[in-house]
Amino acid sequence: MALRNIRLEGDDILRKRAKDIDAVTDRIKTLAADMLDTMYHSDGVGLAAPQIGILKRIIVIDIGQGPLVFINPEIIETDGEQVGPEACLSMPRVSGEVKRPLKVKTKALNVEGEEFTIEGEGLLARAICHEIDHLNGVLFTDIATNIVRE
Repeated sequence: MALRNIRLEGDDILRKRAKDIDAVTDRIKTLAADMLDTMYHSDGVGLAAPQIGILKRIIVIDIGQGPLVFINPEIIETDGEQVGPEACLSMPRVSGEVKRPLKVKTKALNVEGEEFTIEGEGLLARAICHEIDHLNGVLFTDIATNIVRE
């Protein structure tokens, strides 16, 4: 597939709300594959479509357990609390501490257009929340403490 350019902090698109995907077409499948390639090439664990300039509600995540694609993701349940370090491909050399749920239950569509539900804990829960925030125009620095800019 193709590598896409990652939009950086200051780009207006990162502050906009992404639109729902009406149908999982071949274009959406190609977008998901390109997003995964771009994420892996950049050594990331997650990527949201607005980060590559596309205002669609799609995220990809791989915390080392294989790739996950979420189309129109929605967090339907949270539990607990964790505080930990975060960074972002759209904000190189920036990190901070962010409070997130310890567990999240998320509903989404996969690349075949089938609805699924996944329960994530720890890093997966953190990644899901971080990437869904991108779909809503929220950057981790909006909610982080102890921000460090190298």
